[in-house]
Amino acid sequence: MAALEDSVAALARIGSCRSPSFSPDGARVALVSNLGGLPQVWTVPAAGGWPGQVTALDDPVGEVRWSPDGAWLAFSLAPGGGMNQQVYLVRPDGRDLRRLSAGGRDNNWLGPWAHDGSALAVSSNREGAGAMDAYLVDVASGQWRRLAAGRNVVRVADLSPDGRWAAVARQVSRGDNDLVLVPTGGGEEVLLTPHTPPATSQGARFLPGSGDVLCASNVGRDRMALVAAAADGSGLRTLIERPDAELETFALSQDGRWGALVWNAAGRSDLSLVDFAANPTPAAVATPGAVITEARFAPGGWPLAIVTAGATAPADLWMLDGPDAAWRQVTYSAHPGVDLAALVRPELARFAAHDGLELTGWLYRAGGRGPMVLSFHGGPEGQERPTLNPTYQALLALGISVFAPNVRGSGGFGKRFVNLDNGALRVDAIRDIGACLDFVVGEGIADPARVGIMGGSYGGYMTMAGLTEYPDRFAAGANLYGVVNFETFFRHTEPWMAAISRVEYGDPDTEVDMLRRLSPVHRLDRVRAPVLVLHGANDTNVPVVEAEQVVAGLRERGVAVEYILFPDEGHGFTRTANRIRAAGAVAGWFQRHLG
Repeated sequence: MAALEDSVAALARIGSCRSPSFSPDGARVALVSNLGGLPQVWTVPAAGGWPGQVTALDDPVGEVRWSPDGAWLAFSLAPGGGMNQQVYLVRPDGRDLRRLSAGGRDNNWLGPWAHDGSALAVSSNREGAGAMDAYLVDVASGQWRRLAAGRNVVRVADLSPDGRWAAVARQVSRGDNDLVLVPTGGGEEVLLTPHTPPATSQGARFLPGSGDVLCASNVGRDRMALVAAAADGSGLRTLIERPDAELETFALSQDGRWGALVWNAAGRSDLSLVDFAANPTPAAVATPGAVITEARFAPGGWPLAIVTAGATAPADLWMLDGPDAAWRQVTYSAHPGVDLAALVRPELARFAAHDGLELTGWLYRAGGRGPMVLSFHGGPEGQERPTLNPTYQALLALGISVFAPNVRGSGGFGKRFVNLDNGALRVDAIRDIGACLDFVVGEGIADPARVGIMGGSYGGYMTMAGLTEYPDRFAAGANLYGVVNFETFFRHTEPWMAAISRVEYGDPDTEVDMLRRLSPVHRLDRVRAPVLVLHGANDTNVPVVEAEQVVAGLRERGVAVEYILFPDEGHGFTRTANRIRAAGAVAGWFQRHLG
C-alpha cells in the first residue's frame, strides 16, 4: 500500500503549463503553472530560462493575459475552486495586485484586452444570475460598462484595432451560437453567422487590412473550418477545410499575414501554417506532442508559441521561431520520481455501436486479458484525448488496463455526431456503454468479471448510467462529481448553465418525464457494484446535492459506497494534495474490487 501511495503521489504531482501570453516586446511569456503546487501566474523568457513566480495566492488561477501596453497582467482566480471566478490585475513583477470584479458569488470570465491596454473585456453575471453578459472594464477607473447582453451567455472574442467594434459570441444553447459585431460606442449589432440551428462559430479574430472576421465555424457544414465573415454581415466564405478533421483553434499574427491552424483528427492534433500573403495553401508542420491545446503568435509575428502534451508528456510551452525552424522547448514541467518514458501510450481503437455507428476510444494496455476500467469524459461535448492522466497511469502500474471511449455526443467528430445524444437520444449514448463492454471483452482485452467504470462530471453521469443499465457487467464504479438527477441539476446549477443545457439534456418545464427516465438516481435499486463517490463542496456546476443523493440512496439499499468530499474544491480538483488523494482513492478502489 505504501508503494501505491508513493507512486500515485509522484504521478499526481506532475506539473503543467497553460494560457501563454506574450509581453508586448515578445521577450517574456506569462503563463499559468502549478509548479508551486497550485496553478498560479508565472513569467518565463521567450528565449528560455528560469521562470519567475508572479502570484502566490491561496486559490487557483485560471487564465492570464498580458496587456498590450505591458503595464498589467490580467488573470482569473477561482475562490475555493468554484465557478465564481474573479478578475484581477497585477504588475508583471507581482506588485499592485487588485481585483477588478466585485467578488462574492458572481461568475466572471476573462476576455481580451483593448489594443491600447486601456480596457479589458469581461463576461459576468453581475447583473443577473441567469445570463453572462459582456462588459468593457476601464483599467484606470475600474468602471464597468455593459457592452452586450443576452438571454444566456455572451463572450467577447476580439476587439478591433481601432477600438470601435467587438466580435461577440452569443451562445443560445450548448452547440449553437451566433457571432455578431457590436459597436463599442453603442449602435446596431451586425449578425455575421446567420444559420439554421445548430451551428457553432468560435475564436473570432479581426483580419487586419480587411473587412473580414476570421473564425472557426460549422455553419452549413458538419466539421469546423476556417471561415471569413464579411463585417457587413453579407455572408461567410470558406477559406480552409478538411474532410477528416475539425479546426479546433487557430492563431493569427498581428499583421494578419500568418495563420497557425490546429486540427483535431480523432483526438490527435495536426498543425498547419498558412502564409495568407504569399500562399493560401496550408503546410503541415510536425509537432513535439500529440495534442495542442493553445497557439499564440508573438506581437511582432514570430515566434509561434504552443502548449502541447501527450500521454507520456505533461503540458508544456514550445516555440517555433519561423516556418522552417525547429521546435524548442521553453518550459519543463516537473515530474520528480516519474520516468516519463516508462509511462503507457494508448492506441486508437475503432468499433461499432449497436446501430452500426463507428465509435473510437483510447486503449491503454497494462498487459494481456485482465482487469479493465472504462473511463468516460465530461461534457458531454468533451473529448477523450491522448494526454497525460495520472489516474490512468496509476491504474496501469497496478496491472489494470484502461479504455477511454468517445461515444456519441463527444466533440471533435463533427456537428452531427456531437448532437446524437440530445434529449431522448441519450438512451443511445447509454447503449454505447454496452458497445464498449462488448468491444473490450470480445477483443480479449478485458476479463468480463473484472471490469470497472469511472468518469468525472458528465462522465460521472455515464458511470452511474452504466452501473444501473448494466448492473451485472461491472465489478466497481467511481463517480467523480457527476450528474445523477437532471431535475435537481437544473434546480441547483448556475442559472446560466441551466439555460444553455435545455437542448442538450431536455427541458425541465416540459420534458420532466423524460428527464426522470434518464436520471440514474431513480434506478439505484439496480446497482450491484460498490461505488466510490468524490465531489467538491464548492461545485456550483454539478452541485454537491448530486453526490449526496447517490450516497444516501446506495447506503439505504445496502450497496457498498465510499464518499470523499473535498471542502476546498469546486468542479474538479486543482490542489496538488487533493489530486493526490483523489487519484490514490480511485486507484486503490479499483485495486481492491477488480483484484
